[in-house]
Amino acid sequence: MTDSTCHAGLAVCQRLAIFVCILTPGALTAPARAETKPNVVFILADDLGWSDTTLFGTTSFYKTPNIERLAARGMTFTRAYSDSPLCSPTRASILTGLSPARHGITTPNCHLPLVRLSAAATESGPANQKATIPNPVTRLKTDYYTLAEMFRDHGYATGHFGKWHLGAEPYSPLEHGFDVDVPHHPGPGPAGSYVAPWAFKDFDHDPDIPDQHLEDRMAKEAVAFLDQHRDEPFFLNYWMFSVHAPFDAKKSLIDKYRPLVDANDSQRSPTYAAMIESMDDAVGVLLDTLDRLGIADNTIIVFASDNGGNMYNEVDGTSATSNAPLRGGKATMYEGGVRGPAIVVDPGRVQPGSRSDEVIQSSDFYPTLLELLDIEAQPNQAFDGISIVPALEGGALERDAIFTYFPHSPHIPEWLPPAVSVHAGDWKLIRVFHGGDDGTHDFKLFHLKDDIGEQQNLASEFPDRVAQLDQLIDAFLSDTGAVLPAVNPKFNPAKYQRDLIGKAALKGSGGNKKQRPRNAKPVAGWLPGGTCQLSLKAHALVVSSDGRDPYLSFTLPDSVADKDLVLQFTMKSTASGDGQVFWAEAGVTPPFAAVRSKPFSVQHDGNDHQYRVQWSAQSPVVGVRIDPAKGEGQIVLSNLRITTADGNDVYRWEF
Repeated sequence: MTDSTCHAGLAVCQRLAIFVCILTPGALTAPARAETKPNVVFILADDLGWSDTTLFGTTSFYKTPNIERLAARGMTFTRAYSDSPLCSPTRASILTGLSPARHGITTPNCHLPLVRLSAAATESGPANQKATIPNPVTRLKTDYYTLAEMFRDHGYATGHFGKWHLGAEPYSPLEHGFDVDVPHHPGPGPAGSYVAPWAFKDFDHDPDIPDQHLEDRMAKEAVAFLDQHRDEPFFLNYWMFSVHAPFDAKKSLIDKYRPLVDANDSQRSPTYAAMIESMDDAVGVLLDTLDRLGIADNTIIVFASDNGGNMYNEVDGTSATSNAPLRGGKATMYEGGVRGPAIVVDPGRVQPGSRSDEVIQSSDFYPTLLELLDIEAQPNQAFDGISIVPALEGGALERDAIFTYFPHSPHIPEWLPPAVSVHAGDWKLIRVFHGGDDGTHDFKLFHLKDDIGEQQNLASEFPDRVAQLDQLIDAFLSDTGAVLPAVNPKFNPAKYQRDLIGKAALKGSGGNKKQRPRNAKPVAGWLPGGTCQLSLKAHALVVSSDGRDPYLSFTLPDSVADKDLVLQFTMKSTASGDGQVFWAEAGVTPPFAAVRSKPFSVQHDGNDHQYRVQWSAQSPVVGVRIDPAKGEGQIVLSNLRITTADGNDVYRWEF
């Protein structure tokens, strides 16, 4: 394999995007390219999973007719990948054509105060981790020649609308080649909510639309940009806030989907279904505008998602969505984290309603647009992605592999320790850095054509295949100069629990929560948190919740050395949703985390029920937290005590 072939193969599977040149609906042949420069619209959805649209026959609950309209005008890719299972790394890859392993943004931390422009290795990690986690880049450096700068230098009007998440000034869209940036917000998602009022610094809802949806307003702003630049070439970068947290939507749409919920369907959140519809409506608004302006046949559109669907936040008592039949979701290295829908339309090249099984990735979009527009790259400018024009013309791509570099391990369902993966043909190999014995790597090998759900690890059956694919990973990491995880010198085998890898409870919804007042005071030693207030009544602790996130915590007067403990209590509730018990261990921060928690089912019928939640601690227990529900209502707790596994009292509360 030559150096150039190796470098071209770096791009791979990431982004769910698709270049879409819009054809007149129903056109049988593509019109000739106008003499004027083609316009480009890049639509990037946030957290839109492979099964979140109706493109692949994987959902009957969500409705995406406008994305179907888009697909009818161009080519749908069945194997489109993002460059990362999280958003900021993929966004940087789209704008630079480079892998996260090379540009160094490997996690979505670009809204945090720390500015770090070069990735750096770490010397050690927690004792229960085999590998260290590098410190990633936190801003997209302005010395990159971005996609927007390329368009601006070739006479295009450039506008960014929606989410950015690559840094505030001096790293905002305005410093990366965009003439316009709306709403000029550096955060990871909508400010406060989707339904007005919002909490953006300088961007308010239309005063005559009190419950305006953010995506409706963003589409309106994008339409104004299209109207303004209809007679000149433009690059519209419409990066949606949808369907990222916080999870809220138009009440009318939630009510529309609520009676359609099938309890046996893994996709059963009416709130998320409503969010999908608003996202799809925005796509329709852009298509309608291009048709109205008569410029659809001279416009290239990119439609994409920055990573897989969210399967770790709880919404409406279930996970936000499901990527089935794919395994995992956002923030995981499995297919559900990086594979998504992609459509490309270009009237001069792409057959309407066509499909391709070729593997494409987010970092491919930059070099592809250059070829579509017949523009040369800058001198010495190189890409980790490749042009996918041969696929758009119905042919095959010449690439050895694509790679996903994710040296992080957020503890969500299906999580893995720091890892890198390679897709080559129908094979996928995940290398878990130093996850084996004595500092060696651990491997997971899947044949995706026969096992799209990644259930059968074939690494032990095909060691030669593992070695071959791992050599490709070595070449990729060397070529990109990636800062790698190292063997953790502080690793303690006694604190390592392999059976906890991939295990985690669902997290809170990320919604617009009403937080407890800063001066909230403990009641009987219990501190109220989230959306609740505490009071005592008739030898019981009363929890009154006015929102989605009630919880209460207690610091034990003395640590408990017993490892196997049980929290027992009587509870009656008029709220909704499952409960969760957390325990805090001495010297471990944060005190309450999902890895130290146990969910439990709750009967919200207003009657007393007995509950027993058991856990095994690794260190002395110093506190407990109860999340008794996920909704508004009143909860009454009594007969509350901690016992050993054999029933002996450790601590009992007297109300």
